[in-house]
Amino acid sequence: MRFTEHELTVAVTAAAKIVAAGKGRRAKGEAAWEAMSKIDRYHLLEAVGSQVLPVLLALPDVEVPAGTRPTFTDAQIAAAVEQTLGDSGVGRLRQKVAVAARLTLVRTALAQLPVRQDPDALVVPDSLGP
Repeated sequence: MRFTEHELTVAVTAAAKIVAAGKGRRAKGEAAWEAMSKIDRYHLLEAVGSQVLPVLLALPDVEVPAGTRPTFTDAQIAAAVEQTLGDSGVGRLRQKVAVAARLTLVRTALAQLPVRQDPDALVVPDSLGP
């Protein structure tokens, strides 16, 4: 699947916000994200991105009409997760936990993808024109 840079950024940021809210902080949701320092956000985005981006890039190519979001079956997502996770040499239980955690992150990221825009319908403001 070919995602735009914007779509990937939105997906990783959404997954990172979910992780930030679940880290036992007093604040929840968007407030937990806003309460973090910029360097903490960066480290969290880097960690989540290293888990989510390889899976998003490994998803099969699908045609996404303008005005819709890309959709994938659970089997396609699971196959991409297992393909990118590889064999880490840990026990079966730890492997299952790692797969389940990454599946959750990727599903969260995919659910937050913005609606695909029609590139031919983009309007360039006069201030940017020739």
